[in-house]
Amino acid sequence: MYYQNAKDDVVSGLPLAINIFIKLREEILQGMLKNGEKLTEQRICNKYNVSRTPVREAFRLLEQEGLIAMIPNRGAFVTGFEEQDVADMYEMRKVYEVLAFEWAIERITPEELEEIRNVYELMEFYTHKKEYEKSSEQNVHFHELLYRASHNRLLTQILTSYQYYTKQFQISSEVKYEHMEELLEEHHEILQALETKDAPRGIAVIKRHLEGSKERAGYGAFRSYEV
Repeated sequence: MYYQNAKDDVVSGLPLAINIFIKLREEILQGMLKNGEKLTEQRICNKYNVSRTPVREAFRLLEQEGLIAMIPNRGAFVTGFEEQDVADMYEMRKVYEVLAFEWAIERITPEELEEIRNVYELMEFYTHKKEYEKSSEQNVHFHELLYRASHNRLLTQILTSYQYYTKQFQISSEVKYEHMEELLEEHHEILQALETKDAPRGIAVIKRHLEGSKERAGYGAFRSYEV
C-alpha cells in the first residue's frame, strides 16, 4: 500500500479512510506518535471530525503496513519500524528491484525507455546545478518508471512502497549533497544497461546503488540476511 504524502488536511478525490491513513502514517514516521502509544478510535474521530468507519479502515491499512498492532480486547498500538527493520527493507528492495530490472529489459517499450532518458536528463540538469531536492525528485521518478517498465503491478506496488519508506529514513540533505554526482553516475549506468539490455551490468549497478543508499542512510552496520 502506498500513497503520496498529503500536505493538506484532506486530499480531494481520495476516500476519507485513505486521508486518515496518510496522516497517521506521517505522524508515526515523524515520531509524533511513539512506539507503544495507544490509538483510540474516538480520539482520531474527534481530531479529523469523521465517523468510526473510515478510522477503522485506516487502522486496518496501518496494520497491513506494519505500523500498528491490533491487540484483541486492548485496541491499536503504534509499532513503527526499528532500525533493523529499515536495514532489512533495503535488502528486500534490492532483491525486488533486481527482478524489476530483469523484467524491464524484456518488457520495456521504446516510449518507456525514452521517458526514463528524459527523467535522467532532468536529474543530470539539477545535479549539475546543485539543486538536491529537485534532483532527488527525478531520482524517485526514475525508479518509479523502471518499476512500471517491469509491467507487473504487484511488483511495482511493492517497490514503490519500499522506496517511500526507505526515503523517510534517509539522512539530512546537507550530507547527501556530497553524493549527488555519484548517484547520477549510477543512474546513468542503469540507463545504459537498459538501453543495451545488459542484465549482468544493470544488476551489479542496482545492487551497488542500493547498498550505497543503505550505507549513506546510516544502516550499513546492520546485518541483513540475503534472500
